[in-house]
Amino acid sequence: MCEANAYLRQGGKEELFLEMVDKVQPQPDGSLVLEDIFGRRKMVKARIAELELVNHRIILEKAE
Repeated sequence: MCEANAYLRQGGKEELFLEMVDKVQPQPDGSLVLEDIFGRRKMVKARIAELELVNHRIILEKAE
């Protein structure tokens, strides 16, 4: 499986945002829509700070 877990980084801490992410779609307003392997979607106003492909991690930073 190639999906990753997405974490939201705030104040130096990382919190799990969504597991088994299969798709990340940038939106015109600067937000991101993440979709897991079951089709569940979550939207967040954030930017991709880091992708750890070997560790299957997506690190997001909240937009201010």
